[in-house]
Amino acid sequence: MYRTHTCGELRAAHAGQTVTLAGWVHNVRTFGGVIFLVLRDRYGITQIVSSPQAFPEAHKVMAEAKAEWVLQVTGPVKMRPSDQFNPKMATGEIEVEAQTVVVLNQSKATPIVVSRDEDENEDIRLRYRYLDLRRERMTRNMVLRHKVVKFMRDYMDEHGFIEVETPILFKATPEGARDYLVPSRIHPGHFYALPQSPQQLKQLLMVAGMDRYFQIARCFRDEDLRGDRQPEFTQLDLEMSFVQRDDVLALVEDLYTKMLAAVAPHKRLLASPWPKLSYREAVERYGTDKPDLRFGMELVDVSEVFAGSGFKVFQSALEAGGVVKCIVAPGCAGLSRKEVDALTESAKTLGAKGLATLALTAEGLKGTAAKFVSEAEAEAVKAKSGAREGDLILFAADERAVVNKVLGGLRVMLRDKLGLAEKDVMAFAWVVDFPMFAWNEEEQKWDAEHHPFTMPKMDDLPKFDTNPAEILSDAYDMVCNGYEMASGSIRIHRSDIQRKVFQLLGLSEDEIQHKFGHMLEAFEFGAPPHGGMAPGIDRLVMLLADEPNIREVIAFPKNQAGRDVMADAPAPATEKQLKELHIKVVDR
Repeated sequence: MYRTHTCGELRAAHAGQTVTLAGWVHNVRTFGGVIFLVLRDRYGITQIVSSPQAFPEAHKVMAEAKAEWVLQVTGPVKMRPSDQFNPKMATGEIEVEAQTVVVLNQSKATPIVVSRDEDENEDIRLRYRYLDLRRERMTRNMVLRHKVVKFMRDYMDEHGFIEVETPILFKATPEGARDYLVPSRIHPGHFYALPQSPQQLKQLLMVAGMDRYFQIARCFRDEDLRGDRQPEFTQLDLEMSFVQRDDVLALVEDLYTKMLAAVAPHKRLLASPWPKLSYREAVERYGTDKPDLRFGMELVDVSEVFAGSGFKVFQSALEAGGVVKCIVAPGCAGLSRKEVDALTESAKTLGAKGLATLALTAEGLKGTAAKFVSEAEAEAVKAKSGAREGDLILFAADERAVVNKVLGGLRVMLRDKLGLAEKDVMAFAWVVDFPMFAWNEEEQKWDAEHHPFTMPKMDDLPKFDTNPAEILSDAYDMVCNGYEMASGSIRIHRSDIQRKVFQLLGLSEDEIQHKFGHMLEAFEFGAPPHGGMAPGIDRLVMLLADEPNIREVIAFPKNQAGRDVMADAPAPATEKQLKELHIKVVDR
Protein backbone atom coordinates (compact mmCIF):
# COMPACT_ATOMS: atom_id res chain seq x y z
CA MET A 1 0.00 0.00 0.00
CA TYR A 2 1.12 3.54 -0.66
CA ARG A 3 -0.29 4.63 2.71
CA THR A 4 -1.84 3.29 5.89
CA HIS A 5 -3.32 6.62 6.95
CA THR A 6 -4.09 10.01 5.45
CA CYS A 7 -2.25 13.19 6.35
CA GLY A 8 -5.22 14.50 8.30
CA GLU A 9 -5.97 11.37 10.28
CA LEU A 10 -3.29 10.89 12.94
CA ARG A 11 -3.93 11.91 16.56
CA ALA A 12 -2.41 11.34 19.99
CA ALA A 13 -4.11 7.93 20.11
CA HIS A 14 -1.87 6.78 17.25
CA ALA A 15 1.35 7.46 19.18
CA GLY A 16 3.70 4.48 19.02
CA GLN A 17 2.24 3.09 15.80
CA THR A 18 4.35 2.80 12.65
CA VAL A 19 2.49 4.37 9.74
CA THR A 20 2.98 5.12 6.07
CA LEU A 21 1.84 8.42 4.62
CA ALA A 22 1.87 9.69 1.03
CA GLY A 23 1.34 13.19 -0.19
CA TRP A 24 2.81 16.47 -1.36
CA VAL A 25 5.52 18.51 0.34
CA HIS A 26 3.68 21.49 1.82
CA ASN A 27 6.78 23.17 3.20
CA VAL A 28 10.22 22.31 4.57
CA ARG A 29 12.36 23.98 7.19
CA THR A 30 15.61 23.05 8.94
CA PHE A 31 16.45 23.84 12.56
CA GLY A 32 19.75 22.78 14.13
CA GLY A 33 20.28 20.09 11.50
CA VAL A 34 16.81 18.62 12.09
CA ILE A 35 14.44 18.75 9.10
CA PHE A 36 10.76 19.52 9.67
CA LEU A 37 8.69 18.70 6.59
CA VAL A 38 4.95 19.14 6.38
CA LEU A 39 3.25 16.53 4.18
CA ARG A 40 -0.15 17.31 2.69
CA ASP A 41 -3.01 15.45 1.01
CA ARG A 42 -6.72 16.25 0.60
CA TYR A 43 -7.45 15.27 4.19
CA GLY A 44 -4.95 17.53 5.96
CA ILE A 45 -1.31 17.96 6.89
CA THR A 46 1.15 16.09 9.13
CA GLN A 47 4.57 17.16 10.31
CA ILE A 48 7.42 14.79 9.43
CA VAL A 49 10.66 15.10 11.38
CA SER A 50 14.12 13.73 10.52
CA SER A 51 17.52 13.99 12.18
CA PRO A 52 20.76 12.95 10.43
CA GLN A 53 21.77 10.59 13.24
CA ALA A 54 18.61 8.46 13.50
CA PHE A 55 17.90 7.53 9.86
CA PRO A 56 20.56 9.10 7.61
CA GLU A 57 19.15 7.78 4.30
CA ALA A 58 15.70 9.16 5.01
CA HIS A 59 17.28 12.43 6.14
CA LYS A 60 19.22 12.71 2.91
CA VAL A 61 16.08 12.31 0.79
CA MET A 62 14.19 14.86 2.91
CA ALA A 63 17.08 17.33 2.56
CA GLU A 64 16.65 17.18 -1.22
CA ALA A 65 12.86 17.47 -1.24
CA LYS A 66 11.24 20.63 -2.56
CA ALA A 67 7.72 22.05 -2.43
CA GLU A 68 5.12 19.88 -4.20
CA TRP A 69 7.34 16.81 -4.52
CA VAL A 70 5.29 13.66 -3.97
CA LEU A 71 6.72 11.57 -1.12
CA GLN A 72 5.98 8.33 0.69
CA VAL A 73 7.06 8.40 4.34
CA THR A 74 7.15 5.50 6.80
CA GLY A 75 7.92 5.83 10.49
CA PRO A 76 6.57 5.87 14.07
CA VAL A 77 4.04 8.38 15.33
CA LYS A 78 5.46 10.38 18.23
CA MET A 79 3.98 12.93 20.58
CA ARG A 80 5.39 16.42 20.23
CA PRO A 81 6.71 18.11 23.37
CA SER A 82 3.70 19.79 25.00
CA ASP A 83 5.16 23.25 24.45
CA GLN A 84 5.33 22.49 20.71
CA PHE A 85 1.70 21.50 20.22
CA ASN A 86 0.19 23.34 17.23
CA PRO A 87 -3.52 24.07 17.93
CA LYS A 88 -3.96 25.32 14.34
CA MET A 89 -3.34 21.80 13.00
CA ALA A 90 -5.75 18.92 13.57
CA THR A 91 -2.63 16.74 13.79
CA GLY A 92 -0.79 19.31 15.88
CA GLU A 93 -0.10 17.07 18.90
CA ILE A 94 1.92 14.48 16.96
CA GLU A 95 4.61 14.13 14.34
CA VAL A 96 5.99 11.22 12.33
CA GLU A 97 9.67 10.35 12.51
CA ALA A 98 10.88 9.48 9.03
CA GLN A 99 12.51 6.01 8.89
CA THR A 100 12.21 5.66 5.13
CA VAL A 101 11.32 8.27 2.53
CA VAL A 102 10.57 7.42 -1.11
CA VAL A 103 10.29 10.06 -3.82
CA LEU A 104 7.22 9.12 -5.86
CA ASN A 105 7.57 12.12 -8.15
CA GLN A 106 9.38 15.42 -8.30
CA SER A 107 7.89 18.81 -9.12
CA LYS A 108 9.16 21.81 -10.98
CA ALA A 109 8.89 25.17 -9.23
CA THR A 110 5.17 25.89 -9.35
CA PRO A 111 3.83 29.07 -11.02
CA ILE A 112 1.49 29.59 -8.04
CA VAL A 113 2.24 29.01 -4.36
CA VAL A 114 0.15 26.06 -3.28
CA SER A 115 0.94 26.21 0.44
CA ARG A 116 -0.84 29.54 0.93
CA ASP A 117 -3.72 31.38 -0.67
CA GLU A 118 -2.17 34.30 -2.49
CA ASP A 119 -4.01 36.82 -4.63
CA GLU A 120 -2.65 35.90 -8.04
CA ASN A 121 -4.20 36.94 -11.31
CA GLU A 122 -7.27 34.75 -11.80
CA ASP A 123 -6.24 33.61 -15.26
CA ILE A 124 -2.97 32.30 -13.81
CA ARG A 125 -4.95 30.34 -11.22
CA LEU A 126 -7.26 28.95 -13.91
CA ARG A 127 -4.36 28.18 -16.24
CA TYR A 128 -2.92 25.96 -13.50
CA ARG A 129 -6.22 24.96 -11.93
CA TYR A 130 -4.92 21.50 -11.00
CA LEU A 131 -2.43 23.27 -8.73
CA ASP A 132 -4.96 25.80 -7.47
CA LEU A 133 -7.26 22.93 -6.43
CA ARG A 134 -4.53 21.56 -4.15
CA ARG A 135 -4.95 24.59 -1.91
CA GLU A 136 -6.81 24.13 1.35
CA ARG A 137 -9.46 26.71 0.47
CA MET A 138 -10.26 25.16 -2.89
CA THR A 139 -10.19 21.60 -1.54
CA ARG A 140 -12.61 22.70 1.18
CA ASN A 141 -14.94 24.18 -1.44
CA MET A 142 -14.94 20.96 -3.49
CA VAL A 143 -15.68 18.87 -0.39
CA LEU A 144 -18.51 21.23 0.58
CA ARG A 145 -19.97 20.94 -2.91
CA HIS A 146 -19.82 17.16 -2.69
CA LYS A 147 -21.63 17.21 0.67
CA VAL A 148 -24.36 19.47 -0.70
CA VAL A 149 -24.98 17.24 -3.72
CA LYS A 150 -24.87 14.05 -1.64
CA PHE A 151 -27.39 15.48 0.82
CA MET A 152 -29.68 16.44 -2.05
CA ARG A 153 -29.49 12.98 -3.60
CA ASP A 154 -30.15 11.22 -0.28
CA TYR A 155 -33.05 13.54 0.56
CA MET A 156 -34.71 13.15 -2.82
CA ASP A 157 -34.38 9.37 -2.63
CA GLU A 158 -35.92 9.31 0.86
CA HIS A 159 -38.88 11.33 -0.41
CA GLY A 160 -39.78 9.03 -3.29
CA PHE A 161 -37.95 10.72 -6.17
CA ILE A 162 -36.09 8.76 -8.81
CA GLU A 163 -33.04 10.10 -10.62
CA VAL A 164 -33.40 10.11 -14.40
CA GLU A 165 -30.74 11.35 -16.81
CA THR A 166 -32.00 13.39 -19.74
CA PRO A 167 -30.20 14.06 -23.06
CA ILE A 168 -27.47 16.64 -23.45
CA LEU A 169 -28.04 16.69 -27.21
CA PHE A 170 -31.59 17.97 -27.65
CA LYS A 171 -33.28 20.81 -29.50
CA ALA A 172 -33.50 24.53 -28.84
CA THR A 173 -35.86 25.53 -26.04
CA PRO A 174 -37.07 29.06 -25.24
CA GLU A 175 -35.48 29.62 -21.81
CA GLY A 176 -34.53 33.26 -22.23
CA ALA A 177 -30.89 32.89 -23.33
CA ARG A 178 -29.03 31.85 -26.48
CA ASP A 179 -28.55 28.16 -27.08
CA TYR A 180 -25.25 26.44 -27.71
CA LEU A 181 -25.69 24.68 -31.05
CA VAL A 182 -24.01 21.40 -32.01
CA PRO A 183 -23.82 20.65 -35.75
CA SER A 184 -24.79 17.16 -36.90
CA ARG A 185 -22.34 15.37 -39.21
CA ILE A 186 -24.86 12.83 -40.44
CA HIS A 187 -27.66 15.36 -40.88
CA PRO A 188 -26.06 18.21 -42.86
CA GLY A 189 -27.39 21.65 -42.00
CA HIS A 190 -29.14 20.41 -38.87
CA PHE A 191 -28.16 21.16 -35.29
CA TYR A 192 -28.69 19.86 -31.81
CA ALA A 193 -28.90 22.35 -28.95
CA LEU A 194 -27.38 21.85 -25.51
CA PRO A 195 -30.20 22.13 -22.94
CA GLN A 196 -30.64 25.40 -21.10
CA SER A 197 -32.55 23.18 -18.67
CA PRO A 198 -34.34 19.83 -19.03
CA GLN A 199 -37.67 21.70 -19.05
CA GLN A 200 -39.55 19.81 -21.75
CA LEU A 201 -38.00 16.49 -20.83
CA LYS A 202 -38.95 16.60 -17.17
CA GLN A 203 -42.50 17.51 -18.11
CA LEU A 204 -42.58 14.55 -20.47
CA LEU A 205 -41.38 12.35 -17.59
CA MET A 206 -44.48 13.46 -15.68
CA VAL A 207 -46.62 12.49 -18.67
CA ALA A 208 -44.75 9.16 -18.53
CA GLY A 209 -45.98 8.59 -14.98
CA MET A 210 -42.63 8.92 -13.20
CA ASP A 211 -44.49 11.02 -10.58
CA ARG A 212 -41.36 12.32 -8.79
CA TYR A 213 -38.20 12.95 -10.81
CA PHE A 214 -34.91 14.61 -9.98
CA GLN A 215 -31.52 15.05 -11.60
CA ILE A 216 -28.26 16.80 -10.81
CA ALA A 217 -28.50 18.42 -14.22
CA ARG A 218 -25.89 20.12 -16.37
CA CYS A 219 -27.29 23.16 -18.15
CA PHE A 220 -25.86 25.44 -20.84
CA ARG A 221 -26.63 29.05 -21.70
CA ASP A 222 -24.75 31.26 -24.13
CA GLU A 223 -25.09 34.55 -22.25
CA ASP A 224 -22.86 37.33 -20.96
CA LEU A 225 -20.93 36.29 -17.87
CA ARG A 226 -20.75 37.79 -14.39
CA GLY A 227 -19.69 36.71 -10.91
CA ASP A 228 -22.67 34.43 -10.30
CA ARG A 229 -23.06 33.09 -13.84
CA GLN A 230 -21.20 30.55 -16.01
CA PRO A 231 -21.90 29.25 -19.54
CA GLU A 232 -22.38 25.78 -18.05
CA PHE A 233 -23.81 25.27 -14.60
CA THR A 234 -25.39 22.62 -12.39
CA GLN A 235 -28.81 22.55 -10.81
CA LEU A 236 -30.97 20.24 -8.77
CA ASP A 237 -33.76 19.66 -11.27
CA LEU A 238 -36.98 18.27 -9.81
CA GLU A 239 -40.54 17.72 -10.96
CA MET A 240 -43.62 16.38 -9.14
CA SER A 241 -47.03 15.23 -10.33
CA PHE A 242 -50.38 16.00 -8.72
CA VAL A 243 -49.06 19.00 -6.79
CA GLN A 244 -49.94 22.62 -6.30
CA ARG A 245 -47.51 25.46 -5.67
CA ASP A 246 -47.27 25.14 -1.91
CA ASP A 247 -46.56 21.41 -2.13
CA VAL A 248 -43.40 22.15 -4.13
CA LEU A 249 -42.37 25.04 -1.88
CA ALA A 250 -42.82 22.99 1.30
CA LEU A 251 -40.62 20.17 0.02
CA VAL A 252 -37.78 22.43 -1.15
CA GLU A 253 -37.92 24.53 2.02
CA ASP A 254 -37.63 21.39 4.13
CA LEU A 255 -34.74 20.13 1.99
CA TYR A 256 -32.77 23.37 2.33
CA THR A 257 -33.50 23.80 6.03
CA LYS A 258 -32.21 20.33 6.85
CA MET A 259 -29.29 20.58 4.42
CA LEU A 260 -28.11 23.83 5.97
CA ALA A 261 -27.97 22.28 9.43
CA ALA A 262 -26.10 19.23 8.10
CA VAL A 263 -23.48 20.74 5.77
CA ALA A 264 -23.06 24.31 7.05
CA PRO A 265 -24.04 24.41 10.73
CA HIS A 266 -22.29 27.77 11.20
CA LYS A 267 -24.94 29.33 8.97
CA ARG A 268 -28.34 30.20 10.44
CA LEU A 269 -31.73 30.86 8.92
CA LEU A 270 -33.12 34.36 9.37
CA ALA A 271 -36.67 33.03 9.58
CA SER A 272 -38.51 29.73 9.56
CA PRO A 273 -40.93 29.24 7.91
CA TRP A 274 -39.52 31.35 5.10
CA PRO A 275 -41.38 34.57 4.30
CA LYS A 276 -43.47 34.63 1.14
CA LEU A 277 -43.63 37.84 -0.92
CA SER A 278 -45.58 38.59 -4.05
CA TYR A 279 -43.51 39.82 -6.98
CA ARG A 280 -45.16 43.23 -6.72
CA GLU A 281 -44.51 43.46 -2.98
CA ALA A 282 -40.85 42.51 -3.38
CA VAL A 283 -40.22 45.09 -6.09
CA GLU A 284 -42.11 47.86 -4.29
CA ARG A 285 -40.45 47.25 -0.91
CA TYR A 286 -36.93 46.31 -2.01
CA GLY A 287 -36.60 47.44 -5.63
CA THR A 288 -35.90 43.92 -6.91
CA ASP A 289 -37.51 40.50 -7.24
CA LYS A 290 -34.53 38.94 -5.44
CA PRO A 291 -34.35 40.99 -2.24
CA ASP A 292 -31.76 40.67 0.52
CA LEU A 293 -33.85 40.48 3.71
CA ARG A 294 -30.93 40.48 6.15
CA PHE A 295 -31.35 44.22 6.71
CA GLY A 296 -34.09 46.84 6.48
CA MET A 297 -33.73 50.02 4.44
CA GLU A 298 -36.98 49.38 2.61
CA LEU A 299 -38.22 51.67 -0.15
CA VAL A 300 -40.84 54.12 1.14
CA ASP A 301 -43.37 55.76 -1.16
CA VAL A 302 -43.62 59.46 -0.21
CA SER A 303 -45.54 60.60 -3.29
CA GLU A 304 -48.45 61.81 -1.14
CA VAL A 305 -46.13 63.91 1.00
CA PHE A 306 -44.95 65.82 -2.05
CA ALA A 307 -48.27 65.94 -3.94
CA GLY A 308 -48.33 69.73 -3.60
CA SER A 309 -44.60 70.28 -3.43
CA GLY A 310 -42.90 73.24 -5.03
CA PHE A 311 -39.81 71.11 -5.70
CA LYS A 312 -39.88 70.95 -9.50
CA VAL A 313 -37.99 67.65 -9.72
CA PHE A 314 -40.64 65.90 -7.60
CA GLN A 315 -43.54 67.83 -9.11
CA SER A 316 -42.69 67.00 -12.72
CA ALA A 317 -42.25 63.31 -11.92
CA LEU A 318 -45.65 63.13 -10.20
CA GLU A 319 -47.39 65.09 -12.96
CA ALA A 320 -46.03 62.56 -15.48
CA GLY A 321 -47.61 59.71 -13.53
CA GLY A 322 -44.45 58.71 -11.70
CA VAL A 323 -43.64 58.35 -8.01
CA VAL A 324 -41.34 59.75 -5.35
CA LYS A 325 -39.75 57.14 -3.09
CA CYS A 326 -36.89 57.15 -0.63
CA ILE A 327 -34.57 54.96 1.41
CA VAL A 328 -32.88 55.83 4.69
CA ALA A 329 -29.13 55.30 5.06
CA PRO A 330 -28.61 54.97 8.82
CA GLY A 331 -25.90 57.16 10.36
CA CYS A 332 -24.89 58.61 6.99
CA ALA A 333 -25.85 62.26 7.50
CA GLY A 334 -22.16 63.05 7.82
CA LEU A 335 -21.13 61.62 4.45
CA SER A 336 -18.76 63.90 2.59
CA ARG A 337 -19.74 65.74 -0.57
CA LYS A 338 -17.47 63.37 -2.49
CA GLU A 339 -19.25 60.31 -1.07
CA VAL A 340 -22.70 61.75 -1.87
CA ASP A 341 -21.53 62.59 -5.41
CA ALA A 342 -20.39 58.96 -5.80
CA LEU A 343 -23.87 57.75 -4.77
CA THR A 344 -25.39 60.18 -7.28
CA GLU A 345 -23.20 58.80 -10.07
CA SER A 346 -24.21 55.28 -9.08
CA ALA A 347 -27.87 56.31 -9.24
CA LYS A 348 -27.33 57.65 -12.75
CA THR A 349 -25.77 54.40 -13.91
CA LEU A 350 -28.93 52.67 -12.64
CA GLY A 351 -31.13 54.95 -14.76
CA ALA A 352 -31.80 57.98 -12.56
CA LYS A 353 -31.53 61.54 -13.84
CA GLY A 354 -30.12 62.55 -10.47
CA LEU A 355 -30.37 61.94 -6.73
CA ALA A 356 -31.93 64.19 -4.11
CA THR A 357 -30.63 63.87 -0.55
CA LEU A 358 -31.75 65.09 2.86
CA ALA A 359 -29.30 64.83 5.77
CA LEU A 360 -30.86 65.00 9.24
CA THR A 361 -28.23 66.73 11.35
CA ALA A 362 -28.23 68.33 14.80
CA GLU A 363 -27.94 71.70 13.04
CA GLY A 364 -30.99 71.01 10.87
CA LEU A 365 -31.68 69.79 7.34
CA LYS A 366 -28.80 69.57 4.90
CA GLY A 367 -28.29 67.93 1.50
CA THR A 368 -29.19 68.68 -2.08
CA ALA A 369 -32.94 68.77 -1.35
CA ALA A 370 -32.74 70.75 1.91
CA LYS A 371 -33.73 74.13 0.46
CA PHE A 372 -36.58 72.64 -1.58
CA VAL A 373 -38.26 70.58 1.16
CA SER A 374 -40.39 72.32 3.76
CA GLU A 375 -40.17 71.56 7.46
CA ALA A 376 -43.64 69.99 7.35
CA GLU A 377 -42.69 67.79 4.39
CA ALA A 378 -39.48 66.73 6.15
CA GLU A 379 -41.41 65.77 9.29
CA ALA A 380 -43.90 63.75 7.21
CA VAL A 381 -41.07 61.92 5.44
CA LYS A 382 -39.42 61.16 8.80
CA ALA A 383 -42.69 59.80 10.14
CA LYS A 384 -43.24 57.53 7.12
CA SER A 385 -39.65 56.33 6.79
CA GLY A 386 -38.58 56.14 10.43
CA ALA A 387 -35.54 58.36 9.72
CA ARG A 388 -33.81 59.89 12.71
CA GLU A 389 -31.17 62.49 13.40
CA GLY A 390 -27.88 61.34 11.91
CA ASP A 391 -29.53 59.55 8.97
CA LEU A 392 -29.35 60.38 5.27
CA ILE A 393 -32.51 60.15 3.16
CA LEU A 394 -32.06 59.38 -0.54
CA PHE A 395 -34.90 60.28 -2.91
CA ALA A 396 -35.66 59.13 -6.44
CA ALA A 397 -38.44 60.61 -8.56
CA ASP A 398 -39.34 59.10 -11.92
CA GLU A 399 -41.40 56.31 -13.45
CA ARG A 400 -42.17 53.64 -10.87
CA ALA A 401 -39.96 50.99 -12.53
CA VAL A 402 -36.99 53.38 -12.72
CA VAL A 403 -37.38 54.52 -9.11
CA ASN A 404 -37.55 50.96 -7.82
CA LYS A 405 -34.48 49.90 -9.79
CA VAL A 406 -32.43 52.93 -8.68
CA LEU A 407 -33.25 52.73 -4.99
CA GLY A 408 -32.99 48.93 -5.02
CA GLY A 409 -29.48 49.22 -6.46
CA LEU A 410 -28.43 51.92 -3.98
CA ARG A 411 -29.82 49.81 -1.14
CA VAL A 412 -27.42 46.98 -2.04
CA MET A 413 -24.47 49.36 -2.44
CA LEU A 414 -25.14 50.87 0.99
CA ARG A 415 -25.49 47.37 2.46
CA ASP A 416 -21.92 46.64 1.43
CA LYS A 417 -20.56 50.09 2.31
CA LEU A 418 -22.11 50.07 5.81
CA GLY A 419 -21.77 46.35 6.55
CA LEU A 420 -25.49 45.96 7.24
CA ALA A 421 -25.81 42.23 6.44
CA GLU A 422 -24.44 39.38 8.56
CA LYS A 423 -22.57 36.97 6.28
CA ASP A 424 -23.52 33.86 8.26
CA VAL A 425 -27.26 34.60 8.07
CA MET A 426 -29.19 32.92 5.26
CA ALA A 427 -32.30 34.98 4.54
CA PHE A 428 -34.32 32.61 2.35
CA ALA A 429 -37.67 33.77 1.00
CA TRP A 430 -40.21 32.87 -1.65
CA VAL A 431 -41.29 35.31 -4.33
CA VAL A 432 -44.60 34.32 -5.95
CA ASP A 433 -47.30 35.60 -8.29
CA PHE A 434 -45.09 36.83 -11.10
CA PRO A 435 -46.52 38.48 -14.21
CA MET A 436 -47.11 35.90 -16.91
CA PHE A 437 -45.96 38.14 -19.78
CA ALA A 438 -43.67 41.11 -20.32
CA TRP A 439 -44.10 43.53 -23.21
CA ASN A 440 -41.08 43.67 -25.54
CA GLU A 441 -41.04 47.30 -26.68
CA GLU A 442 -38.27 46.76 -29.22
CA GLU A 443 -39.97 43.88 -31.00
CA GLN A 444 -43.51 45.01 -30.19
CA LYS A 445 -44.63 41.66 -28.86
CA TRP A 446 -45.25 39.75 -25.64
CA ASP A 447 -42.49 37.65 -24.08
CA ALA A 448 -42.86 35.01 -21.38
CA GLU A 449 -41.67 36.39 -18.03
CA HIS A 450 -40.37 32.96 -16.96
CA HIS A 451 -40.85 30.46 -19.77
CA PRO A 452 -43.86 29.58 -21.94
CA PHE A 453 -44.56 26.30 -20.11
CA THR A 454 -45.65 28.13 -16.93
CA MET A 455 -49.29 27.77 -15.97
CA PRO A 456 -51.20 31.06 -15.78
CA LYS A 457 -53.50 31.64 -12.82
CA MET A 458 -56.72 29.96 -13.89
CA ASP A 459 -58.81 32.97 -12.85
CA ASP A 460 -56.80 35.10 -15.29
CA LEU A 461 -57.49 33.01 -18.41
CA PRO A 462 -60.16 35.45 -19.70
CA LYS A 463 -57.52 38.21 -19.73
CA PHE A 464 -55.71 36.53 -22.65
CA ASP A 465 -58.19 38.30 -24.91
CA THR A 466 -58.40 41.57 -22.96
CA ASN A 467 -55.26 42.53 -21.03
CA PRO A 468 -52.30 40.09 -21.03
CA ALA A 469 -50.30 42.50 -18.83
CA GLU A 470 -52.58 41.69 -15.90
CA ILE A 471 -52.23 37.90 -16.17
CA LEU A 472 -50.37 36.39 -13.23
CA SER A 473 -48.50 33.11 -13.50
CA ASP A 474 -48.18 30.23 -11.06
CA ALA A 475 -44.42 30.82 -10.98
CA TYR A 476 -42.19 31.15 -7.92
CA ASP A 477 -38.59 31.97 -7.13
CA MET A 478 -36.44 31.03 -4.16
CA VAL A 479 -34.21 33.95 -3.17
CA CYS A 480 -31.48 34.32 -0.56
CA ASN A 481 -29.25 37.24 0.43
CA GLY A 482 -29.92 39.13 -2.79
CA TYR A 483 -29.52 36.18 -5.16
CA GLU A 484 -32.06 34.19 -7.13
CA MET A 485 -31.41 30.63 -5.94
CA ALA A 486 -34.10 28.77 -7.84
CA SER A 487 -36.92 29.32 -10.25
CA GLY A 488 -39.95 27.12 -10.73
CA SER A 489 -43.62 26.95 -11.54
CA ILE A 490 -46.69 24.86 -11.86
CA ARG A 491 -46.57 23.77 -15.51
CA ILE A 492 -49.14 23.82 -18.24
CA HIS A 493 -50.49 20.29 -18.69
CA ARG A 494 -53.34 21.06 -21.12
CA SER A 495 -52.67 21.44 -24.83
CA ASP A 496 -55.38 24.09 -25.28
CA ILE A 497 -53.79 26.41 -22.69
CA GLN A 498 -50.29 25.72 -24.01
CA ARG A 499 -51.36 26.56 -27.55
CA LYS A 500 -53.02 29.77 -26.31
CA VAL A 501 -49.75 30.86 -24.66
CA PHE A 502 -47.73 30.14 -27.80
CA GLN A 503 -50.20 32.12 -29.89
CA LEU A 504 -50.03 35.13 -27.58
CA LEU A 505 -46.22 35.03 -27.86
CA GLY A 506 -46.63 35.49 -31.60
CA LEU A 507 -45.77 31.99 -32.79
CA SER A 508 -47.41 30.85 -35.99
CA GLU A 509 -49.14 27.49 -36.17
CA ASP A 510 -46.27 26.11 -38.24
CA GLU A 511 -43.73 27.31 -35.63
CA ILE A 512 -45.78 25.84 -32.80
CA GLN A 513 -45.98 22.49 -34.51
CA HIS A 514 -42.32 22.44 -35.57
CA LYS A 515 -40.89 23.45 -32.18
CA PHE A 516 -43.39 22.03 -29.74
CA GLY A 517 -45.55 19.53 -31.57
CA HIS A 518 -44.19 16.66 -29.46
CA MET A 519 -45.20 18.48 -26.25
CA LEU A 520 -48.70 19.30 -27.43
CA GLU A 521 -49.20 15.72 -28.60
CA ALA A 522 -47.99 14.38 -25.25
CA PHE A 523 -50.50 16.57 -23.40
CA GLU A 524 -53.26 14.83 -25.38
CA PHE A 525 -52.42 11.49 -23.73
CA GLY A 526 -53.49 12.16 -20.16
CA ALA A 527 -50.86 14.55 -18.81
CA PRO A 528 -51.20 14.97 -15.02
CA PRO A 529 -51.08 18.35 -13.26
CA HIS A 530 -47.44 18.87 -12.31
CA GLY A 531 -44.85 21.40 -11.21
CA GLY A 532 -41.29 21.71 -10.05
CA MET A 533 -38.26 23.91 -9.77
CA ALA A 534 -34.50 23.98 -10.34
CA PRO A 535 -32.31 25.22 -7.46
CA GLY A 536 -28.83 26.22 -8.61
CA ILE A 537 -26.04 24.27 -6.93
CA ASP A 538 -23.11 26.53 -7.87
CA ARG A 539 -24.70 29.65 -6.39
CA LEU A 540 -25.73 27.83 -3.21
CA VAL A 541 -22.23 26.51 -2.56
CA MET A 542 -20.84 29.97 -3.31
CA LEU A 543 -22.94 31.44 -0.49
CA LEU A 544 -22.20 28.61 1.93
CA ALA A 545 -18.46 28.92 1.27
CA ASP A 546 -18.52 32.75 1.54
CA GLU A 547 -16.91 33.03 -1.88
CA PRO A 548 -17.17 36.16 -4.07
CA ASN A 549 -18.14 34.28 -7.26
CA ILE A 550 -19.15 30.83 -8.45
CA ARG A 551 -15.85 30.20 -10.22
CA GLU A 552 -14.39 29.46 -6.77
CA VAL A 553 -16.74 26.50 -6.23
CA ILE A 554 -16.52 24.93 -9.71
CA ALA A 555 -13.59 22.60 -10.35
CA PHE A 556 -12.80 23.78 -13.88
CA PRO A 557 -14.70 26.99 -14.65
CA LYS A 558 -14.46 29.36 -17.57
CA ASN A 559 -12.94 32.79 -16.96
CA GLN A 560 -14.87 36.06 -17.18
CA ALA A 561 -14.48 36.00 -20.96
CA GLY A 562 -15.98 32.51 -21.20
CA ARG A 563 -12.64 30.84 -21.98
CA ASP A 564 -11.04 27.73 -20.54
CA VAL A 565 -7.53 29.14 -20.23
CA MET A 566 -6.10 25.80 -19.07
CA ALA A 567 -7.15 23.83 -22.16
CA ASP A 568 -7.30 26.92 -24.43
CA ALA A 569 -10.94 26.50 -25.40
CA PRO A 570 -12.85 27.42 -27.44
CA ALA A 571 -10.38 26.76 -30.23
CA PRO A 572 -10.60 26.79 -34.04
CA ALA A 573 -11.74 23.59 -35.74
CA THR A 574 -9.61 21.97 -38.43
CA GLU A 575 -10.60 22.22 -42.06
CA LYS A 576 -11.30 18.49 -42.03
CA GLN A 577 -13.69 18.83 -39.09
CA LEU A 578 -15.51 21.74 -40.69
CA LYS A 579 -15.85 19.86 -43.97
CA GLU A 580 -17.27 16.80 -42.21
CA LEU A 581 -19.84 19.03 -40.49
CA HIS A 582 -20.69 20.90 -43.70
CA ILE A 583 -19.71 24.19 -42.06
CA LYS A 584 -17.84 27.14 -43.50
CA VAL A 585 -16.44 29.87 -41.25
CA VAL A 586 -17.00 33.34 -42.68
CA ASP A 587 -15.48 36.53 -41.24
CA ARG A 588 -18.21 39.05 -40.49
